[in-house]
Amino acid sequence: MAEATAIFAGGCFWCMVQPFDQQPGIIKVISGYTGGHVANPTYEQVASHTTGHTEAVEITYDPAVISYADLVEIYWQQTDPTDAMGQFQDRGDSYRPVIFYQNEAEKAIAEASKAKLAASGRFSDPIVTKIEPAQPFYPAEDYHQDFYRKNPWRYAMEEQGGREQFKAQHWVN
Repeated sequence: MAEATAIFAGGCFWCMVQPFDQQPGIIKVISGYTGGHVANPTYEQVASHTTGHTEAVEITYDPAVISYADLVEIYWQQTDPTDAMGQFQDRGDSYRPVIFYQNEAEKAIAEASKAKLAASGRFSDPIVTKIEPAQPFYPAEDYHQDFYRKNPWRYAMEEQGGREQFKAQHWVN
C-alpha cells in the first residue's frame, strides 16, 4: 500500500483530527505545528505567537481509497474559509486557515477547489484561506494527539466555540 500525506491548518488542531480520522483510507492524523522559524517548537512557544507556526494536522492516507481532492473537500467543510485571522473562537496567526501543498499536483487541486468554492456563491465574503508550500511539520506533544478521544468533554466544549454552528449553517446541504 502506497501512503501519502496532506497538511491542513484550520484553527485549533484538536478540532481538525476527528473529521479526517473517521474517513475510509485514513491511516493516521497527527496534530502539530508548521510554517514557523523554530525547530521542534513546544505548544507554549507556538501559543506565544512568536515562532510563526500554525497549528495543523498531518494526515497519512491511502490514495487508492481516498484522494487528495477528497481531503481538500473535507477540509473546506471544517473551516470558515472567509476568516483569515483565525477560526471561530481561536484567534491569531497560529490559527489561520492554510492548505499546505507538497507538490505542484496538490497545489493545482487546492487552487481549483478554492476557485470552485469562490464561484459557488456559498459565501458572500471572499475565500481567504491560503494555499502555501509545505514546510517542516513538527508533531505536537502527546497530550494533544487524539484529543477528541482522550478528552471528549473538553473537545465538545471547543466545538461549541462556533465551529459546529458554522458547519451546520454553511456546509450541511
